[in-house]
Order: sequence, then structure tokens, then C-alpha cells
Amino acid sequence: MKIVICLKQVPATNDTKIDPETKRIIREGVKAILNPFDTYAVEEAIQLRDKFGGEVIALSMGPPKAEEILKEALALGVDRAILLSDRAFGGSDTWATSYALAKAIKKISDVDLVICGKQAIDGDTAQVGPGIAAHLGWSQATYVMAIEEVSSFFIRVKRMHEDGYDICEMPFPVVITVVKDINIPRVPTLKGRLASLKKEIPIWKPKDIKVDKSKIGLDGSPTRVVKIEPPKPRHINTKKIEGSAPECARSLLRELRLRNII
Repeated sequence: MKIVICLKQVPATNDTKIDPETKRIIREGVKAILNPFDTYAVEEAIQLRDKFGGEVIALSMGPPKAEEILKEALALGVDRAILLSDRAFGGSDTWATSYALAKAIKKISDVDLVICGKQAIDGDTAQVGPGIAAHLGWSQATYVMAIEEVSSFFIRVKRMHEDGYDICEMPFPVVITVVKDINIPRVPTLKGRLASLKKEIPIWKPKDIKVDKSKIGLDGSPTRVVKIEPPKPRHINTKKIEGSAPECARSLLRELRLRNII
């Protein structure tokens, strides 16, 4: 089984600044980490490889320093890693990003499964995974909380949603996005970290994956961020309720009705 995991480097803090002209996050000088949701994708891919055999390839698109998260994935046990990095990719929205990643997956070839974290903590759109599936024309399942069965021809997953879960069975090749319920990510060993330092990470440019340059970067992105502003501060009005449990319940219900909450 050949598995590709799509990873993203994100700011390590919530105290980020936005460029007033481009409306994009200013990443220069900000410590970056592997997107936390992607750690579950890494773990699940390694578990599947160890059980069924094959290869796990980490794929990311970003500036040269995004090599750091790919090295981390290699330290965890990923077989190899590839970075898409070029100024032409800069400013890509989720559509353009998923297009470029899909083209890279096509270049890798013979991929059975693509695993992404459910979303990135800097954008919270949860669109790149489904976008990759759309560009590739593959089946997809989002918010996967468990992989129930894997055969030579299909994969069966448990997909979480608001009312419970669905069981989805899909033929390969497939794209899935995973939630944190699926596993507990491992910690890299010293041996793994030392081994990752010796591995070379190839950097692919637009010409390497044969993209249409009109479909990547800022100019190739169909969406535009028009305005960004911080959320309005919440007005906190607390009231302490005392008494027995039934009295507190009645008082709480009365207070909620007075505030038109229920």
C-alpha cells in the first residue's frame, strides 16, 4: 500500500499578525510547528504501513523552512518526504493548494490512500483534503474516527458527524481526513531523529509536477480575503446560584429565560 500524508506548517501561537494589504498571515519571524491535526494522519499512516506493508510519503507545500515538519515526520517513521516550494505557489488559496498537491500525488503515482488532518489550525477551512479528492476524481471520507477494515480493493471507515457516525466503504484510491479520536500520536525517538537528519528531501517546483501556472499562487486563487477583524469581546455577566439542586435548577432555568437564551 502506498500512502501519502499531506502536512502543513502552521504558526505555533495564536498571537499572529495579518498583512493589511494581502490579508495573509505574516509568518516571518513566527515559530512554526506541524499542524496538530496532521499528527494523527502521520500516526494512522504508519500504523497502516506496519500492518499491511508498503510505503508512507509525507507531502507538504510551503516555504523552504517547511522542511522542518517533514523532518519531524521522517523522525516519526515516515519513509520519505517531498516539499513543494516555489514563489509561484505563494498566496494559493485552498483550491489552488489542493490542485498543486493533487498534481504532486499524480507525479508520485500508484498512490492508494491519501490521509490529511481534518483541518489546519491557522485557516480552519477543512477544504484542502476534499479539494484534493475533487481534483483527483477519487472517493473521499472526511472526519474519519476509525478505519474498520482494509482489503486489496476497498477501505471501510467510521466517519464522525453531529448525530453520531456513518460507516463508509470505498474502493481504492481514496482520500480521507482524520480527527483526533482515531489514534494517539507517537513521540519521535532519538534514533528516529538522527536518521531523519541524513535523509534528503527533494524540492519540487511547478514545472516538476506540470501544473498550469494560471491555477496556482495568488493569481490562480478564485477566492479573495476581503476583510479580517478580531472577534468582538464577549460581555461576561455572571451570577452565582445557591441552594439545593432542585432550587438551583429552577433558578438557572428562570435566569436563562430572562436572558432570552431559552
